[in-house]
Amino acid sequence: MSEAGLTSPFPEPEAPKPTVRSRATLLKRLADVVCLPSSRINAFERSMTADLLVEMLRDANVVEREKVARRLATLSEAPGVLARLLLRDELPVARALLMEAERLSDSDLISCVNFAGMEHRRLIAQRRGVSEVVADALIERAEPPVIEVLLRNDLVKLSHQGVENIVAITRDAQHLIPLLLRRPELRPSHAYVMFWWSDAEARRTILQRFAVSREILQDAVGDVFAMASAEGWQDPLSRKALQFIERRQRNRAAIEKSPYESLDEAVAAAEAGITRELAEEISYLSGVKPMTGAKIFTDLGGEPLAILCKATGLPRLCVRQLWRGLRRQEVDRAGVTDAGLERVLTVYDTVAVDRAQTVLRYWNWSLTSALTPALLKAIREGDEAAVDEYSAPQRAAMLALSRDFDR
Repeated sequence: MSEAGLTSPFPEPEAPKPTVRSRATLLKRLADVVCLPSSRINAFERSMTADLLVEMLRDANVVEREKVARRLATLSEAPGVLARLLLRDELPVARALLMEAERLSDSDLISCVNFAGMEHRRLIAQRRGVSEVVADALIERAEPPVIEVLLRNDLVKLSHQGVENIVAITRDAQHLIPLLLRRPELRPSHAYVMFWWSDAEARRTILQRFAVSREILQDAVGDVFAMASAEGWQDPLSRKALQFIERRQRNRAAIEKSPYESLDEAVAAAEAGITRELAEEISYLSGVKPMTGAKIFTDLGGEPLAILCKATGLPRLCVRQLWRGLRRQEVDRAGVTDAGLERVLTVYDTVAVDRAQTVLRYWNWSLTSALTPALLKAIREGDEAAVDEYSAPQRAAMLALSRDFDR
């Protein structure tokens, strides 16, 4: 534009563009300096160079950033400020570090977990030797694709809390259950809760792996029963633990108050139709709380019926009686025993009495041992964020029952 305000017919010369070759060379040289061994460069010099490199990388293109990332992936320990920048970069840039860098700090990885995308988190889940804290950060995002990769990684370390969080996630991502069942970190408290929303195959695995005998406990504390009895069972903590360990399952005190002469008679009466009152009576006679009984009778799979019958010493016929009382199909159109009933009867035939008692008592303990008003309120509101405030049985109750209160 001339001074007279007229447009010049000749375009003004453009500012010279930066020489791409010089910038690429400079980035390479700075990366080389950062990667020098400690015998050639001290910590302050390395930090200064990393700061300069970070400033250049902020305006560099993806190809240039990727080249620097690949160079740094060979470094035993990249400067934190540089690693965090590149780990949170676009996937082509971050992939080199996430897949090839053997040593990245937990803090840098957690920063990537929190500020990068799901594909970044999947790559972190694939890394060798993922620590518990990094795994916890990945699990907290509740992304099934990431958790699936994490569970397939045999070198990852899962914390107790991390496993509990995955158990909760499996309610809506049941394809994760078989992978979680493979993990050595899974404990009975986790498996027995997850049982309620597992399919038939997973339930069979849970019963085979976690339905353990209590014989070693019974031998260890055999004399304590007499001590507790002599003291009038006044200590509630001891009483609760001994109730879990003892061999007897049926509640003798409940039989004395029952309108039925035995549990067998109550189950026979249930064949005509299970009412709420009759379900509660069977629960009391079986030595479990009504809430546990309700969970057993309303379970669609039916396997808990087999556990209840086997644990209480009821004959095989009682499984059919309860099945009939719940108005469930006994035979198919061809007159063959219904597949669901056949599966439940197989469970009855294959599980030992003592192991069935372990499962039943664990359910009863985990579902009802500590249902405080605060826990009940949390269950009704679906407040799983408050799960850390509760003990292991309380958390189990929240996980297993929260959906029931929503109905």
